This record gives sequence, structure tokens and C-alpha cells, in this order.
Amino acid sequence: MRVFLDANILFSGAQARSRMRAFLDLLFKHAECLSNAYAIEEARRNLELKTPTALRRFDFLVKRCELIPSILTELDVQLKSKDIPILGGAIVGNATHLLTGDERDFGAFFGKKIRGVKIVSPRLLADELKERGLL
Repeated sequence: MRVFLDANILFSGAQARSRMRAFLDLLFKHAECLSNAYAIEEARRNLELKTPTALRRFDFLVKRCELIPSILTELDVQLKSKDIPILGGAIVGNATHLLTGDERDFGAFFGKKIRGVKIVSPRLLADELKERGLL
């Protein structure tokens, strides 16, 4: 399992005592996690503004991810321009899953595959991990 982490997942995972932090600790044990510079910089920008004390944990999370250096920009789905580098990075990185909490922009795609990448919320991924006996 190769899971691409969206910026909002990285942001939440960097927060002290968050459920996402605990979930990511478990996910790193059972999956390869990846992200790209676009998602990382978006999360870093938001952390610097809202929770600068979380930056150290954030850097630790980023070091545990495989960094995907490029993105695919030609997609056959309707997404806001800010979301194209996220899905495009997951596709280029051969991710099996794109983990995002962005229901507004990705919610219509939850549970669906786009070019081999299944778009999932944390709950959907947790359910899948339970089915595989990993949770």
C-alpha cells in the first residue's frame, strides 16, 4: 500500500495529541507514505501561521515520506487548480491511495479510483486497514 498524504493530513498529523498523529504513526508501520513539495509547503505555511510549535513534528513526518518530485497536470476530472498537484503527485508516485480530509473538493471522489489512485478520507482508509487486519 502506497499512501499519498495531502497537506491537510500532514497539518493535522503534526498537531500534538491529535487522532491524525496517532493514525499516521500506525500508517507508517503498514504502508509507504508519500507526498510532494506542493502539499508539504502548503502544510508548512499553515503551520507557521496557526501552530508554529508543531513544525518540529511536521519535519519528522515529512522525513518519513517518500518525496515525489513531479506531478501530472493533465487530468480527466474536474478539480480546483490547487488540488491538481495533489492528485497529480499521487498518480506520478504510483500511490494506491490519496489520503485527504478535504471533503469539499475531493468528497465526490471518496472511495473512487482515478488513474489507479483510490481517493480516501481517514475514515475510509481506517475501515480498509481494519478489513485487512492491520487495525
